[in-house]
Amino acid sequence: MSTRNIFLTDYDAKRLNELLLGGQGIDPRDQMHVGELKKEIDRGNIVSAKEIPSDIITMNSKIKITDLETGEESVYTIVYPKDADINLGKISVLAPVGTALLGYRVGDVVEWKIRDAVRRLKVMEVIYQPEAAGDYHL
Repeated sequence: MSTRNIFLTDYDAKRLNELLLGGQGIDPRDQMHVGELKKEIDRGNIVSAKEIPSDIITMNSKIKITDLETGEESVYTIVYPKDADINLGKISVLAPVGTALLGYRVGDVVEWKIRDAVRRLKVMEVIYQPEAAGDYHL
């Protein structure tokens, strides 16, 4: 829904494109979201993993968000589909919210359509970002 600039590391973009091309680990229920992720990758500003700002949501980042409609705060980690586990707060990048959050930064408001409503989340904090921690290949 948003046209705000997003940022992806070169490593994340490569791995995500490989995931989309190969289809390994993609649950049939997630197939309908592949196109949305591809659009996000295509519009993203690709930068070196060593140069990505530490407040950007990258793959395997742990983040705190606030739902602007309910005020509810949540902590999630954006992961590859094979690592997703909602009970552990690990959201697949192929889930609509995972796709929507990837590449945004602290302070951004992320919007996406779910059913007949628009959800609005504010990125409050990047608790952990692999690149900021020197974990360039997570």
